[in-house]
Amino acid sequence: MAQKHPIWRGHLRLALVSCPVALYTAHKTSGDLSFHLINPKTQNRVRMVTVDAGTDKPVERGELVKGYEFKKDTYVILDDADFERAKIDTSEVLTVDKFVAADAIDPIYFDASYYLVPDGQAGQDVYVVLRDAIAKSGRMALSRLVLARRERAIAIVPMDRGLVLHTLHEERDLEDPKELFASVPGSKPDQEMVRLATQLVDRQTGKYDPGDMEDRYEARLREVIEAKLRGEEEAPEPEPEERRDNVIDLMAALKRSLGQSTDEGKRAPAKKAPTRSSSKSKASKAAKEAAGGKSKGAPAATRKRA
Repeated sequence: MAQKHPIWRGHLRLALVSCPVALYTAHKTSGDLSFHLINPKTQNRVRMVTVDAGTDKPVERGELVKGYEFKKDTYVILDDADFERAKIDTSEVLTVDKFVAADAIDPIYFDASYYLVPDGQAGQDVYVVLRDAIAKSGRMALSRLVLARRERAIAIVPMDRGLVLHTLHEERDLEDPKELFASVPGSKPDQEMVRLATQLVDRQTGKYDPGDMEDRYEARLREVIEAKLRGEEEAPEPEPEERRDNVIDLMAALKRSLGQSTDEGKRAPAKKAPTRSSSKSKASKAAKEAAGGKSKGAPAATRKRA
């Protein structure tokens, strides 16, 4: 299980069918490297103090409340009762609105992932039926859910023996890429180059391995930390940097990547076999020379009479 306590509990509902479910975060940070700000003179950790912006006096975090700034430096204060009054159906029920093809949503819209599991023994039979129905359909279920006092669009997909819930970004959450992509050429590239690049893609295609996602920078950083703990100031040998040459001849670079010669197809043409008439001429000349015929240095008139 991802964590001891669920971050949300409620019901997953499809039409008149429902089952109790609990939500657990899929991502853990316990194994990540974390750093503190240290005063280098004293080697002590620096403590951040919460200060009142008007009086500059420290304030305990437990005394703080939430406020909405409706005009400059002026706030309306909200307490737990105010947030409770704003609750809507999606605060406790995951009602499937519709299903879409599994690849219908661009990955850029996916945000955080959670494990959606049965909450207790009740309704487990409904849970597995819904899981298998979604898996068999090749689709994902769309719904809405209130998390951290914000309603989020979500997608539910099967995974192994369970279901995974992905929160989705809204359109307004994403920057419009049109301006950034405006300088990308709109014309079609050379199809021969595309063919060679496709060969590269095919050659480097393999099965997905979770180990491919390892953070190599963090792994190297851990080596540096361990070396310093041993009293060794020398860091591990850095990995060789990849060449960053400017590619002038893209076609040649693609061919080199595939291990082909850039001169392939430009070989010298093979020598033609001698024709029958030329063979006779050479044989006749050889016979005359062998029989003591006129030398090459003989006068032209003499050669003409012969």
